[in-house]
Amino acid sequence: MNDLLEILQDLHPEVDFETQENLVDEGILDSFDIVTIVTEVSDTFDIRIPAGDIIPENFNSAKAIYRLIQRCMDEE
Repeated sequence: MNDLLEILQDLHPEVDFETQENLVDEGILDSFDIVTIVTEVSDTFDIRIPAGDIIPENFNSAKAIYRLIQRCMDEE
């Protein structure tokens, strides 16, 4: 989780990713941010995130992104 929080903080240092639950819904993360997160997470965790999993619900919070990472790790 710390690696993920570091990726997110590098992207938006002004956001408290540990408590924020509506990153996409509130417009904090946009599509470019999500592409950046997917790329960074894929490289950092050595996983592939399927296109079908790149949906707002999976990026609304750090916890949701981390659950997505764990699912992808389990599938590999």
